[in-house]
Amino acid sequence: MTNASPGCEVLAVFGPTASGKSAVAEALAGELGTEVVSADAMQMYRGLPILTNQPDRATRLVAVWPLSYEGSVGEYQRLAHEAIDELVSRHGCAVVAGGTGLYLRAALGELDLPPAPEPGARARAEREYDMDPELAYERLATFDADAAARLHPNDRRRVVRALELMDAGGSLAPGEDQLWSEQTRRPTRVVGLEVPRGELERRITVRTEAMFERGVVQEVRAALAASVSRTAEKALGLHEIASLPPGDARERIIQRTRQYAAYQRKWMRRIPGLVTIDATRPLPEVVDAVLEVARAR
Repeated sequence: MTNASPGCEVLAVFGPTASGKSAVAEALAGELGTEVVSADAMQMYRGLPILTNQPDRATRLVAVWPLSYEGSVGEYQRLAHEAIDELVSRHGCAVVAGGTGLYLRAALGELDLPPAPEPGARARAEREYDMDPELAYERLATFDADAAARLHPNDRRRVVRALELMDAGGSLAPGEDQLWSEQTRRPTRVVGLEVPRGELERRITVRTEAMFERGVVQEVRAALAASVSRTAEKALGLHEIASLPPGDARERIIQRTRQYAAYQRKWMRRIPGLVTIDATRPLPEVVDAVLEVARAR
């Protein structure tokens, strides 16, 4: 451990799934004498460590909520800011690692997020839409035209979500200027791990096969025997393992994970100020390259 300054208070590592960001972040934290704050939506839940690929090393904001809990970006933002502020105060810097783009931005900035909907709001919005989709969309267009303009009236899931947020005083329409602003709460450097598509797909296949060898099927069955919130049930692979034979589930998870990785790569290209790093090199070289970028600011 060098405990040397990274040249900023927050060093954020972003990358698609299987790009090695957890290992890079952990090594960076070891070099800098600090800790890692996770910016992964599904890793916030405990009970699915294999499925959500939770790191072995103790990491802030991993396994915080029970699977029955309806977590939100707003609550995550509060917890992330508290963790980062504590680490900066104690160690001079914090490392943030994530693959959920919105959670990363929430950790680094001050997003004006909508209030949490009241209990039962989702069910009411669903009933409204199911009774008359056109009328539900018309109400959305009347009171939140920006959100309605982004949605197709037949997109039930997103129209329902927009109605739920609207009734809570928020909006589904993102604040683009805010979301992609370079403004951060603290001096921050963001690096993105770049891995060629073919290599990334190979890593995804290897990791998925390892998940099944480690007992992910039994893990999911145990989790589903208890209560799982609507938010937690979005964990990639949960539905596949619950509804398909193991072999079919494995192939479907590999396919969906590749699609998700492509989505993350799009997010990475939009993060303001991000500098990409070749992550195919040995871990020590990647860490040195990240620190060089951070200190050159």
